Parts: sequence; C-alpha cells; structure tokens
Amino acid sequence: MEIARAAAGLLMRHGLRATRAEDIARAAGIAPRTFYRYFASKEESLGPLFAAGSQRWAEMVRDAPAHLTVPEALHHAVVQTLTPGVGVRQESLQWVRSLLRLAEESPALLRVWGEACHTAERTLAEVLAARMPGAEVQTAGAPESGDRAPGGHPLPYLELSPELRLSAAVASAAVRVAVEAWAAGDAPATGPAGPVALALRNLGSLRDFPWHAEQATN
Repeated sequence: MEIARAAAGLLMRHGLRATRAEDIARAAGIAPRTFYRYFASKEESLGPLFAAGSQRWAEMVRDAPAHLTVPEALHHAVVQTLTPGVGVRQESLQWVRSLLRLAEESPALLRVWGEACHTAERTLAEVLAARMPGAEVQTAGAPESGDRAPGGHPLPYLELSPELRLSAAVASAAVRVAVEAWAAGDAPATGPAGPVALALRNLGSLRDFPWHAEQATN
C-alpha cells in the first residue's frame, strides 16, 4: 500500500507517461527490484489503492445491520463508504477522481481498475449469500452439501448460483458507474451530482430487481 500511495502521488503530479517504475520505487524508498517483486508494471502498483476502495464497499454491505433488507444494506454501504468525512476522506475521493481519469487514457491502468472491481464483486456475491437465506444454491453439477460449505462457512463464489452472482454484478455496476461518472466530471463530492447521490439513484432504479432468495433457484 505504501508503494501504491507513492505511485498515486507521482502519477497525479507528473502523469502516467512521465512516471517510471524506478521513480515510484525511489519515492517509496525501495530498490527497483523490490518494486518488481510486488508489481509487474507501474500501472499494477495502483492495484492496492483501487482494491481497498472497492473491497470496502462490499465489506460494508456485510457489516450492515442484520435486520436490513438487501436494498437497504446496499444503501447503507454507499452512504458509509462514499460520504466525505464518514467513510472516506475528501482528499481520497479526489485521488479516486484523478486516478480514474488517468485510467481512461491507459488500457493497462483501466484493466487494473476493472480487476479490482471484479474481485470486489465476487466478495459482494458471497456477502449477499450470507444475507439472503436460501440463496447459496449451488450450480448444476456441484455436489450436494446444503446451503453452507463444511464447517459452516459460506460457499465459495463459484458454487453460488448464477442468479446470486448476477445480483452482485448488478449492484456492483450501479455503484461503479456512479463513481466513474462523478470522476469524469467536476461536481463536488457532496450534493446531487456527488458519488453518493449518483449511486443511490442507480440503486433506486433497481427497485424491482428480484434480490430475494427465490431468484436463486436452479
């Protein structure tokens, strides 16, 4: 994460083309070979920052009060994750804006962002399975073992039903698109054009989406 923060600082000041992996290593106080033990490229060095933000959203859904419905838990997670001064610092959101703008100019960096979002989506699917009784239905051909894996742990992502994985993908896309849309403009982080308002609007458009467990049958 320290390397990722050093990379972000340099990339925002000097741009992607003018920043080398060796520059990032120097800023982080490590040798270039140490940098390459962690990351294959300068773009990949931003992965921990992207992953931290996207994973936090999924984990906040998990930590939402148990009595909340899935839409309410998603709403709760958005507010707790994207509201400046609540779940994120104002300057962190500006970092997100700057880095996503850089990603739009770099297929390699955009791929790092996409991978972080996809990983968080898989986490969210497992989180939703725990919040939706009966939703942990295994895919066709999987061995019969009930709703939980041995030891009472949630089933791994690939054993969750396609319907449940779709739920996670839809919810994740609603929030990701909101963040990307905000980052592409100049609106402040609060107010009707901020990431929270945009994400809640997107989630609100899904009010008829079948979040309930009955959708997760084979």
